[in-house]
Amino acid sequence: MDFKNKATKINLFSFNTPQMRAFHLTWFAFFLCFFGWFGIAPLLVIVREDLGLTKAQLGNTVIASVLITIFARLAIGWLCDRIGPRLAYTYLLVLGSIPVMLIGLSQDYTQFLLFRLAIGAIGASFVITQYHTSVMFAPNVVGTANATTAGWGNLGGGVTQMVMPMILAGVMFFVSNQFLAWRLAMVIPGIALLLTGIAYYKLTQDAPDGNFKELRASGEMPPAKESNGTFWEASKDMRVWSLFFIYAACFGIELTINGTAALYFADYFGLGIATAGTIAALFGLMNIFARSLGGIFSDKINFTKGLRGRVLFLFACLFLEGIALMVFSRMAVLTMAVPMLIVFSLFVQMSEGATYSIVPYISKRALGSVSGIVGAGGNFGAVAAGFLFRTEMSWAVAYLILGVVVTSIAFLSFSVRFSAVEEDAARKEMEERLAEQAGAVAVAA
Repeated sequence: MDFKNKATKINLFSFNTPQMRAFHLTWFAFFLCFFGWFGIAPLLVIVREDLGLTKAQLGNTVIASVLITIFARLAIGWLCDRIGPRLAYTYLLVLGSIPVMLIGLSQDYTQFLLFRLAIGAIGASFVITQYHTSVMFAPNVVGTANATTAGWGNLGGGVTQMVMPMILAGVMFFVSNQFLAWRLAMVIPGIALLLTGIAYYKLTQDAPDGNFKELRASGEMPPAKESNGTFWEASKDMRVWSLFFIYAACFGIELTINGTAALYFADYFGLGIATAGTIAALFGLMNIFARSLGGIFSDKINFTKGLRGRVLFLFACLFLEGIALMVFSRMAVLTMAVPMLIVFSLFVQMSEGATYSIVPYISKRALGSVSGIVGAGGNFGAVAAGFLFRTEMSWAVAYLILGVVVTSIAFLSFSVRFSAVEEDAARKEMEERLAEQAGAVAVAA
C-alpha cells in the first residue's frame, strides 16, 4: 500500500504532526522494549549465584531470550499489515510488560528460562517500529527515519547495562538482600512498558491520513482479508531471504554482544559488575548516532546511485563489521579492547541502518511481512551465535568465529538486485513526494 502525505522532512523537535508523533513514540516504545528485554543481562552475575546456574544454563537463557522473537517477528509483520502498527504495538507493550514484571518470581533454572523466553516476544517491537516509520516517511528520508528510530530504540540495550545496576543499587537501599533486590528491580521496566502501551494507543495513528480501520471503511485501503497472502508473497522473494541472513549478521551480532558483553568483561578482564556493565553499555550507546548514519548515508547515496548504491553501501558496512569483530576478539588488553569495541559497534549499527533503508523497496503491499521476515533474521543470527557461548569454547574464540562468518555473509548483499523498472519507480516516487512538499510550502507561503 502506497500511503499519501508521507513526510519528506524529519522535524526532530516537533510533536505536532502524526508523522512525528509516530516517530518519537515508536523509538521510545522500542527503547523500553529493549530495556525490558535485556534488563536482566547486567544482573546475571547475581542471578547466576542466586539460582545456581551453570555456564551451559546461562547460554541457554541467552538463546531463549532471542529464540521466541524469531516467531514473534514473523507474526507481527503480518499483523501490522492486517490491523496496523498502532494496535499491534499497544497489544505487544501491554502483554509484554507482564513477564518482565514477573521474572523475579523465578525460583530455579527452568522457571527463569521460561520467563526469558516469554520476555523475548517484545523484541518483535522492532518490526512495528520499522513498519510505522516506513508508512509515515517519504523515500528521500525513509532510510534516515527507519535507522534513527531503530537506533534510538536499540540504545535501550546500552542504557540498561548502566541503569539496571543503578536501579538495583536503589532497591538495595531499602532491601539489603541482593537476591530479593534483583527480583524487585525488574518490576520497574515492566511498569514503564505498560504505561507506554497506553500512551501509544492514545497518541498515534497508523498512517499519515488516519487509522487502517478508517481508511478501509472509506475505500482508501483494500480490505483486511487481502493482507492474508502477504507473508507468502514476501517469502517467495529471494531478496528477502538474503536480507534475512544479512540482518542475522548485524542485528543478530548486536543481540549476542548485548547478552554477553558484561559477563565477558567481568570474566576475562576481572572487572566488577558495575564497571563491566558500563563498558558493555558503550556498545549499545553508539546507537544514538551510528545506526542513523547508516540510514543517512544510504539516503544520500540513493540520490545519485539509486537502489544499487544502497546495496553497495550495505556490503561495505557489513564487511568492515566482520573485520572489526575479528580484531576485537584478539584484544587482550582492556585499553585496546574498549576502543575496538566502539569501532566494531559503529559498523554493526550502520549495517543495520543500511539494511532497513532497503527493506521498504522490496514490496509495498507486503511491507509488514518483509519487515517481519528480515527482522526475524536478526534473532535467528543471535540464536545461532548463542550456541557458541554454551560450549567450553572461550568467548574470545567465539567472537573470532562470528567475525569470519559476518565477513563471508557480507557478499550476500550482491544478490539483492533491483530491476530497471523498480529503480525508476523508486526514483519517481521520491521526485513526486519532494514536488508535493514543495507545492505545499509554496501554497502556505
